[in-house]
Amino acid sequence: MTSNYIKKSLPTIIIMAVFSVVMIGIIYSILSPDKRLPVYNPADVNPRLVDESIFHIRTDHKVADFSLTNQNGKTITQKDYEGKIYVADFFFTKCQTICPIMTNNMVKIQEQFSEDPNVMFLSLSVTPEMDSIPVLREYADRKGVNDAKWNVTTGDKKHIYDLARKSYFAVLDEGDGGVQDFIHTENFVLVDTKRQIRGYYDGTDLEEIDQLISDIVVLEEEVSKK
Repeated sequence: MTSNYIKKSLPTIIIMAVFSVVMIGIIYSILSPDKRLPVYNPADVNPRLVDESIFHIRTDHKVADFSLTNQNGKTITQKDYEGKIYVADFFFTKCQTICPIMTNNMVKIQEQFSEDPNVMFLSLSVTPEMDSIPVLREYADRKGVNDAKWNVTTGDKKHIYDLARKSYFAVLDEGDGGVQDFIHTENFVLVDTKRQIRGYYDGTDLEEIDQLISDIVVLEEEVSKK
């Protein structure tokens, strides 16, 4: 009789076990939602980093269109980054302080995503009058830049400085992009496929570099679910 009872009850037990597993999964997903990175608009950022003309913007900020020239003399625009996640920074080739550390750390991130076509890099020179195409080419070769993933760029100074202050919010100091203007920042800026800013990181800090790498993976998962 006991054997027959077990046989009759077995389907019910299996159904209850499966139901329990499913419910546990649902509860876990509710209590542990997917990590989502913030989207940064001008109003969300330290006011010292934002040009006063756009303090009031609270939604829909996107990195502005740009036109730069890379280490191969190619014109680089937003089209080169369309549908890509990328990390941007501001540097200059003669820098002997934070820039070498930042570039070495960018190389580390590049290596981490060397086989991933969805992740790219953009470096903008803050001394474009000195960082000519041959200078950038030599710098890129010396540092191990992968041309297919990383554009090391020069261009119009005012354009670059406007991008730093009005698009990427990367620098604390004010200025007009003129001859006497100079910016210097350790910030790495993470940009998503929609040209939105998703994170800021100290490019000289290895812990923050590791966090940046993790956040790129989070962004990729976010994109894959859409």
